[in-house]
Amino acid sequence: MVVQSRGRRLLILGICCLSLLIVGLDNTIVNIAVPAIGRDLDAPLSGLQWAIDAYTLVLASLLILGGSTADRLGRRRVFQTGLVAFSIGSLLCGIAPTLGWLIAFRVVQAIGGSMLNPVAMSIITNVFTDRRERARAIGVWAGVVGISMALGPVVGGLLVQTVGWRTIFWINVPIGIAAIVLSALFVPESRAPRPRRVDVPGQIIVLVLLASATFAIIEHQPLAGLVALLALVALLLVEPRRPEPLVDITLFRSPPFAGATAIAVAAFGALAGFLLLNTLYLQDVRGLSPLRAGLLTLPIAAITVVLGPLSGRLVGSRGPRPSLLVGGAGILASGVLLSGLTADTPLPWILAAYVAFGIGFAMVNPPITVTAVSGLPVAQAGVAAAFASTSRQFGSVLGIAVLGAVVTAGLHGRTMSAGFSPASHTGWWIIAGCGAAILVIGTLTTGTWAKSRQPDAELVDA
Repeated sequence: MVVQSRGRRLLILGICCLSLLIVGLDNTIVNIAVPAIGRDLDAPLSGLQWAIDAYTLVLASLLILGGSTADRLGRRRVFQTGLVAFSIGSLLCGIAPTLGWLIAFRVVQAIGGSMLNPVAMSIITNVFTDRRERARAIGVWAGVVGISMALGPVVGGLLVQTVGWRTIFWINVPIGIAAIVLSALFVPESRAPRPRRVDVPGQIIVLVLLASATFAIIEHQPLAGLVALLALVALLLVEPRRPEPLVDITLFRSPPFAGATAIAVAAFGALAGFLLLNTLYLQDVRGLSPLRAGLLTLPIAAITVVLGPLSGRLVGSRGPRPSLLVGGAGILASGVLLSGLTADTPLPWILAAYVAFGIGFAMVNPPITVTAVSGLPVAQAGVAAAFASTSRQFGSVLGIAVLGAVVTAGLHGRTMSAGFSPASHTGWWIIAGCGAAILVIGTLTTGTWAKSRQPDAELVDA
């Protein structure tokens, strides 16, 4: 492997972060456009949930496959292929004539996105060979993921208000083209010394598990829930018998790795749910425009921009625990502050909750990646990154599905403007519970005992 100069390494990091910017934006930018899309395409809330979750669901299902494919075929090649697919999907989303077509084109986006997040992390891990420099680079990468997701509502609100909701997808196209050109010029090609084989049964089971679980929650279908349960049992029975499983169950014997996975689900479930509830409240209850609603979330974005990279550096110097504890406390506080939300809640109170959530999310995101990657072998960098990214996306899927279902059930036939506030109270308590879970899990899985139970292997050193 050719050692790159420091300037070249930073340039490669910037290119990877550029691709992650559009993927992260698309996780949350659609939230602020939900009311506008619903009016334009005459779609119910459950249909709009699918417009968001179709993207994150497919992304979560294919990330591990994307990482292992890049390890085998070449990381730059797969990275560029993903950028092309994502850009084409974005272009098509912007011209979708119906909700069905929009959901279909979101799937195309997600297929491309599945080749970006884990592969970018794999490229970064292989380019930054020094332990501390790698930890800082991963912290920056994770910070960009969080920043892009937090900026989504602000950018989306501006575009929806001034140009229209279709432009929230078209904005990805020029960025994607720039990333394609830059990666061709500066990103080196690399492969794993011993790439993993494709686990077809495992891939099918994971896709069925996530899709059926999401369908059961959004559409209130017990049969789909049963299918999800059977898929989970199949996963636990089949994967340990595979020579190179898609999901290596044994890795979850490591408390830090298992903890990072659970924390990622809780943190990104809280983020996705928080942004969905916030959008519905500000636009449908308070009657704010998309731009004003997006601007009110600016504290979340601004705090994430500042604290995200700082949290990454803190993880590199002091380990993940301080960031996780501050992050969990912030998310917990935000949910509690909004648990009694009404149509007349003072805006300063709401902004205080946004500040608390911004602090929490900014601090909790970087240690997720560092901890998860440090729990897997160096040679499988793509798979290591995919586990962390999959956990994030799965959390987003659950956040949208669960909190959307909670609000729908709590409306009891009332209109969104009249019934949302009381219907959302349970949702805010769920977000507070996610923060509490991060506090507990972060404390338990980052101590001396947890580190001593890491599996014996040549691990990525965080």
